[in-house]
Amino acid sequence: MIDVLKSSWALLFGVLLLMVGNGLQGSLIGIRGAIEEFSTAELSIITSAYFAGFLGGSRLAPELIRRVGHVRVFAALGSIVSAVLILYPTITDPWAWIFLRVVFGFSFSGVYVTAESWLNNAASNETRGKALSLYMIVQMAGIILSQALLNVHDPAGFVLFVIPSVLVSLAFAPILLSVSPTPAFETTKAMGLKELYVTSPTSFVGMFLMGAMFAAQFGMASIFGTEAGLSVGEIGLFVSAIFAGGLVFQYPVGWMSDRMDRRILIFATALGGCGAALIGLAFGEAFEAILLAGFLMGGVSNPLYALLIAYMNDYLDTDDMAAASGGLLFVNGLGAIAGPILTGWALGTFGASGFWIYLLAVMFILLVYVAFRMTQRLSLYRSEDDYDAVAYAPISPTATPVAMEVAAEVYVENTEAEEDDAGGENSPLDRT
Repeated sequence: MIDVLKSSWALLFGVLLLMVGNGLQGSLIGIRGAIEEFSTAELSIITSAYFAGFLGGSRLAPELIRRVGHVRVFAALGSIVSAVLILYPTITDPWAWIFLRVVFGFSFSGVYVTAESWLNNAASNETRGKALSLYMIVQMAGIILSQALLNVHDPAGFVLFVIPSVLVSLAFAPILLSVSPTPAFETTKAMGLKELYVTSPTSFVGMFLMGAMFAAQFGMASIFGTEAGLSVGEIGLFVSAIFAGGLVFQYPVGWMSDRMDRRILIFATALGGCGAALIGLAFGEAFEAILLAGFLMGGVSNPLYALLIAYMNDYLDTDDMAAASGGLLFVNGLGAIAGPILTGWALGTFGASGFWIYLLAVMFILLVYVAFRMTQRLSLYRSEDDYDAVAYAPISPTATPVAMEVAAEVYVENTEAEEDDAGGENSPLDRT
């Protein structure tokens, strides 16, 4: 881990600044939108627009990089991100914000793709897994740290929009000054939706639901906070609690994932998510309960993303893992686009409690569907010593195709290492 830090600290520091900027504007949009008296429906569409742009960027950015190169794409899209952040308080119109959010999501996705490809190029086969873990930690830490900046100035002014613009601009310096030219950029064509569903219905449906869940947590949490009458500082703490939970629970869930039936673990985490939502629903008037519910909900939902990818890979050959990951990313993106709109409807219908009702519904659907699938397919798990499973690798829900392919490489490398340690017996790639 120290070797990875020494070789990639500048790149990771730049990513941290990017995430602080993105995390701050993600919460600020909901708070400022409420100040501008945007309706809940308008704010939900504005939030959804970011994820629509992000999905489009994740699919088109690789082609842009192939055409003009990493540095030009990174500099151009980074400049657009910085400019959009300044335009938000200048043009306080919901339709303008919808357009700006699409552009922002598209550009930020391209920035992620470029940074992740540099990180992957800097890592060796021996350090790729550690680099991916550090990258995920930096992403989560950036979002958590960004929430403290909400208290720096009045959200009704310009300053809180200028700060992320400056942070994003500063992030380019360590990244561009530290990277070396990268090889030809290639990404694997995503697997078709039908093939994905046939391979693992649980992962397919679960990834759509997790996209809807993450979008609600990242984009709609601040809107829920304003509906619930929370102060700006309390909203920041609530959002931080969600991502702190995701960071804390990621590795325990990953450890259990390699040692038990993954469907049972998916079922258990979905059950935990239902419990977290019920805490928020039943005790939502107490801020401490809101924090606890947010921490637990983030703790179960964020690791589910990587867990569902690992479960899909259990039924694939190594050559198909990257293609499947790309397909799952698209499914997750569709869920992320739908999530804010559904959350906005719930908030508009039920008030602040609608946020928890929505999260409860998503987790309950996953719970019921996984229980159903357990009756349709035999488990790969027989015992801890006889478990045909691909090794787990942590990955953030903000992943782009590059990060997904890096994760696929880590899955393969970890699985081959475990197979070598076992003397070739009980190969995770045997699917009989």
